[in-house]
Amino acid sequence: MLSLSDGGSILGIIVEVQLSRDDRKRFVWPAYVANLRARWRCPVCLLVVCTDPAVARWAAKPVQLGCKNVFVPRILGPDAVPEILDAVDAALDPELAVLSAMAHGHDADVAKAARIAALAQGVSAGLDADRSRLYLDLVINSVSEAVRGALEQTMLPFKYEYQSHFAKHYVAEGLAQGRIALITRLLAARFGSLSDEVRGKIAASCIEELDAIGDRLLTAASLEEALAPKS
Repeated sequence: MLSLSDGGSILGIIVEVQLSRDDRKRFVWPAYVANLRARWRCPVCLLVVCTDPAVARWAAKPVQLGCKNVFVPRILGPDAVPEILDAVDAALDPELAVLSAMAHGHDADVAKAARIAALAQGVSAGLDADRSRLYLDLVINSVSEAVRGALEQTMLPFKYEYQSHFAKHYVAEGLAQGRIALITRLLAARFGSLSDEVRGKIAASCIEELDAIGDRLLTAASLEEALAPKS
């Protein structure tokens, strides 16, 4: 459950991942919302995340409660989730990368679906242990058997020890390119527009050098000081 506040108004959001049709949910969903609304005394909505278009269409149908009362859940289906195929995009937003893997894990193009899933798992490996394990579960349980088979051939489940060139490439690419994009954005936000020379220097830096720049830019008085340690 999530809560959003902009001062006086509060909205409660119940998020449910629905991987298959389950007609029993159409009886309990309204109860979820009513119970939370009574507890928090605020507006509440239900967001149903679906990875299958047919399940999304089923979940979107209004629930007739009787006496002309109708409950309509909010739906987030695969068509509304972008395909995260770029390592930089995945590294900048791991949660969206995982959601993309969940939404497109049954794509007919197995290679594309596997790339999306591998990128999601790769960038998740750099997160805290709890989120990494949770995101791996979500990806593995959401993709098709064909995609799952491709992933199982490239990594040891639950250990994040990538064994093939395929997986290592995407993990390294995702972490490095994401770090480059983040450091570039932070430097530009603090010191203004960056020259092509500076951008090239950042792009050529290794992860250790990028981490050092990130540490220095917090206290550096100038762009030059952030890019290079004091002699």
